[in-house]
Order: sequence, then structure tokens, then C-alpha cells
Amino acid sequence: MKTRSIYLLFFIGVWSTGFAQKTKKIDVIAYYTGDQQEIDHYAVSKLSHIIFSFCHLKDGKLYVSNARDTATIQHLVSLKKQYPTLKIMLSLGGWSGCEPCSEAFSTLKGRALFARSVKEVNDYFGTDGIDLDWEYPAIEGYPGHLYQLSDRENFTALIQELRKVLGKGTEISFAAGGFQKFLDQSIEWKKVMPLVDRVNIMSYDLVNGYSKVTGHHTPLYSVRAEEESTDRAVEYLLKLGIPAKKLVIGAAFYTRVWKNVDSVDNGRYRAGEPTSGYDFKNYTDGLSKTNGWAYYYDEKAQAPYWYNEAAQTYATGDDLRSVHAKTAYAIKKGLGGIMFWELTLDSYKGGMLDVMDDVINGR
Repeated sequence: MKTRSIYLLFFIGVWSTGFAQKTKKIDVIAYYTGDQQEIDHYAVSKLSHIIFSFCHLKDGKLYVSNARDTATIQHLVSLKKQYPTLKIMLSLGGWSGCEPCSEAFSTLKGRALFARSVKEVNDYFGTDGIDLDWEYPAIEGYPGHLYQLSDRENFTALIQELRKVLGKGTEISFAAGGFQKFLDQSIEWKKVMPLVDRVNIMSYDLVNGYSKVTGHHTPLYSVRAEEESTDRAVEYLLKLGIPAKKLVIGAAFYTRVWKNVDSVDNGRYRAGEPTSGYDFKNYTDGLSKTNGWAYYYDEKAQAPYWYNEAAQTYATGDDLRSVHAKTAYAIKKGLGGIMFWELTLDSYKGGMLDVMDDVINGR
């Protein structure tokens, strides 16, 4: 009887462990630029975090820009009553939104002022933390914005000050460029990562809107040895000893498009001129066969691309298939989650978020 009991306990333990592994969840993090009404069209239950984008710096303090943004943040926070595990975070910056960051964070006084303002704003709204989207410390980002070599150390000092002022219960994350120059030069990884909850790797725009050559802007894997990719950034950070659970990879709910691209290799890795792209919710119409587009999928990169021979136009971005692959990759690697730019670019139903949720829940 004792032997049977031991076997039974062993079976229950194995079964419960297996069940826990199968149902283990990763974070799904949405950057959000919409208003207080649009969020209600989306399946908020499938999100772990919503990052309001963006707040800015004003006189060295975290600043909510207008009444619309205030109302939006208040509504996002109200969703926590219905979804108790949902986290609402505030993001500072964005591509063009951190012009004063280098100067403001260059002094102890400036960093302390900002950290106190973050606490005040979080306390006022009942939000759960701050996401820093400074593009980029120590290297050139938005044209004309100040950057200094000292930004790297000042970023570390900023994170230290934020953690001291905000305490352990408030989340701190930051958006990181997924390209090698950022990974090498912008962040003191071993000093910063113990103090933050996660890094949101912007594993998109890896061929950006200034490039004169096409490619994959959000590939999972590199096709060429020198090519940037999600996996390349992840492996770099893992080799530094960063815990996998603090790494979040990014998906792009939009394409980048080039015109005047010849048809060699269906426009891939060819010269071209950047032009306006398509949001995911407009793929069906904008990138349709009727409009002259042909669809391709790069199995090695795990990334789609489109070419319009008549218009000599090339497009690259994520789609349902590549987002499925990225979500599965995050789970396989034991990463902290997947994030995306940004929710209002998705379809209300049958879109990118739904695919992420299906993969996570084994559907």
C-alpha cells in the first residue's frame, strides 16, 4: 500500500509539473497610442501590459502632454478593475520624443528630479511603472538630437535613481534597439539589468526608414552573416549572462516600403527609396494581388516580404505567420515575453494579438 502511494504521489507530481509547463504564460506587452475609446475594441484580456505612448520631458519632469492623454491613461488604469493582473505603464520618449534626454539626465540633480516626477505621476494615476524609450543613449538616433558618450553611464545612473525612488514594487523597463551598435555601445548591461524588470528589444526597424537598401526590417533570424535579427540580439544578451526571463522580443504591426526597386530577388536586398508603408489592419487591401503585390516568405529569416513588379515597390514587415514564429521562439527560449508596436495598428479580430494568444495557449 505504501509503495502504491509513493507511485501515486510521483505520478501526480509529474502530471502537475507537466501541466504547469504547458500552461506557463509569457508576458504580452502592447505599446498603445490610441485614445480612451479605441482600447475597448481590443481583447485586453490577452495582454499582460499596456504601455501608454508617449509621455515627454518638460522642465526635466515626466509630463503628460494634454487632456486627451490624461483621459486615456485614466481609462487604461480603470481596466485593471476588470483585469486585476493587467499592468499599465507610462513610456517616456519615442523616436522623436526624447530630444532633451541626454542633457536632462547628465547630472545627478536632473536624474533625481525626473525620478521624483515619475513617482508623482505614477501615484497620481495609479499606474504601475515607467518604460524608458530613449532613442538612443550614446549613439545617434533621431537626426539632430543630442547624444554623448557619457549617456551610457548616465543611463545606468538614471536607472539606479529610479529604482531608489520608486522602490521594488514599481516596474521599470526600457526599449532597446535590436541592432548591434546599440547593443555594444548604449547600455551597461550587467549594471542595468539587475535593476529593471525587463528590456523590450525593438527587434524591428533593423532595416530602417532611412536605409537606401531593402531587406527584412523585423526578421527572426539573420539570412546573411552581417544581418541584424531578433535571434542575433537575444543570443548576444544571453551570452552576457542576462536572464532570459528579462528579455522581451518585439514584433512590428506595420511594413516598411521602398520604391524604385528592381525585380532581382523580388526586390530583396536591392537599392530603393524609402516611402510610406502599410499598417497590419490595412494589409488585406493595401498589399493585395489586385494592387499588384506578390507575397513571399523567407523560411530562413522567418519573415514575409512583398514585391510589386509593376510599381517596382518592395515591402517588409511581420504578418500572422512570422508573429506565430516569434511567439513560439519566445516560449522555446524561455524569454519573458513578446511586445509590439503598436496595438492600434492591429485588426480588432483575427489579428496579430489573437495569433500570439493562440500560440501561448497551445491552440
